[in-house]
Amino acid sequence: MRRSMSSFLTGLREGWGLAKPYFSSEEKWVAFGLLAAVIFLNLILTALNVINTYFQKYFYDSLQTRNFHVFLKLIFTYLKVPVFPYIIPGFAEYVAMLIIVAVYALYLNQMLQIRWRQWLTRDFSERWLADRAYYNISLAKSGTVGIDNPDQRISQDLADFTSNTLALSLDLLSNVVTFFSFVTVLYAISGAITVFGITIPGYMLWLAFIYAAVSTYITHRIGSKLIGLNFNQQRVEADFRYSLIRVRDNPEAIALSGGEAQELITLRERFAHVRENWWAIMRRTKMLGFFTNGISVISGNFAILAASPRYFAGAIQLGDLFQLSSVFGNVQGPLSWIVNSYNDLVSLRATVARLHGFKEAVAAARLASTGGPAVQEGGHALTFQNLTLSLPDGRRLIENADLTLPPGEPIILTGPSGGGKSTLFRAIAGIWPFGDGHVSRPSGSALFLPQRPYFPLGTLKRAIAYPRPDTDFEDAPIIAALDAVGLAPLAHRLGETETWSQILSGGEQQRLAIVRALVTKPDWLFLDEATSALDTPLATKIQHVLREHLPNTTVVAITHRDVPTGSDRRIALADGVLTHAK
Repeated sequence: MRRSMSSFLTGLREGWGLAKPYFSSEEKWVAFGLLAAVIFLNLILTALNVINTYFQKYFYDSLQTRNFHVFLKLIFTYLKVPVFPYIIPGFAEYVAMLIIVAVYALYLNQMLQIRWRQWLTRDFSERWLADRAYYNISLAKSGTVGIDNPDQRISQDLADFTSNTLALSLDLLSNVVTFFSFVTVLYAISGAITVFGITIPGYMLWLAFIYAAVSTYITHRIGSKLIGLNFNQQRVEADFRYSLIRVRDNPEAIALSGGEAQELITLRERFAHVRENWWAIMRRTKMLGFFTNGISVISGNFAILAASPRYFAGAIQLGDLFQLSSVFGNVQGPLSWIVNSYNDLVSLRATVARLHGFKEAVAAARLASTGGPAVQEGGHALTFQNLTLSLPDGRRLIENADLTLPPGEPIILTGPSGGGKSTLFRAIAGIWPFGDGHVSRPSGSALFLPQRPYFPLGTLKRAIAYPRPDTDFEDAPIIAALDAVGLAPLAHRLGETETWSQILSGGEQQRLAIVRALVTKPDWLFLDEATSALDTPLATKIQHVLREHLPNTTVVAITHRDVPTGSDRRIALADGVLTHAK
């Protein structure tokens, strides 16, 4: 019990840590304005609820006394009474006011929700992409940096957090206001009861406190395990969805391999985790449901049963009995708020834990980006000094490399597969966080093309121009570059939007990446097996195209095979040692 309460208190601190930045941001006045408007409308709804209890009293009294005149006033106009609230609106007016206030309360709530979610999404996305946190997280799937399914946490968890936080917070506020609005009314109309010779004034109020305290304690004892189960359910659902996305994004590779059976096994295994955890949630929810549903059924009649002795004794009338039942519900309900909202609280606690974990992982990943070899720009050559590169598990790939590569001539880096060539490529780019030493990059622009090029969503022109805006380039040089690499048929499709990484073959994708180099004309071009999907004649042609169209660019090519380039500078990487080769 103590551990569960501690978890909820931790959840409150973490939830406040997630909510506070928005309400102290540049949008704080709009946020507080919308929040105040929503709270005000909810207070009006509470006031209407209070008035409705008096409506019920006089309405049922009119039925009991067969007073048709009062009955008509309570339906169509209004009724003046000598005590609070002095004027009771008719049912038609009450419904009209209730509908208008409820609709705008929801509308403004949704406006605040989407603005809050938009701000959080921008904030989380910026943090995730800043300092290559997304990249470092992908390198470490566990530990202080790793985190599962960051995409789901930004897209789904933030939506759940904003909607559920607003819903529960406003519901709690409404219940607090409702409680204080009705507590004195309940005490006043309860009367007194004598038990074992002791007279208890306002006894219905004390019954409400006892009823709520007992039900809340039992509910928490039964349902506390749902916190961990809901957290795990979000994780396994995201894992299953990721497996489906893998199939969607790699249809050709799966079809060519005939891997449907294996993919189906993976999907079944992932869904088995979804099913098993869901069954655990079902069993725990069933136990909770027996109690909460029983409490709900009993509470609907508890007040009438408790007040019935005074009614049968003639101390109160039928209208008083119904008012007492309604007022008791409006006091007992807020006191039992945790019971009534327990499932939503558990779900929100799990969401908060996932988002807090995401923030912590991103912070750790951004800190990790400061590790690795120190990369400096401004020299005239590419220089390695005491360069040591390691894998995430600590295994070293390159030991204390010292090498200088001057500009102006093509450079080929060769070595066995798995020897660290691609890791060196990442270190030169300044993104590898494991290792030490120094990398000095020459002044000027640099472009890195990996073996599997990346193309953003959008038009073909945007895919070629990436990461620069496509408006930086005219169509004519792009068309000329497409023709130079043998992709002239794509020239008329520059404005088309497709998933280019799926509709183009591996070789076409690599040649399209070369087009990117031809139009951006970098000072240094780093190729990591960037023509591996091409046959030897076509790869040789690409080398000639690069020399012809980029005469002022120093090309550094990582390759397994010996492609003729006319270069007299070759570098070999073997057994962790970088050396000049002939």
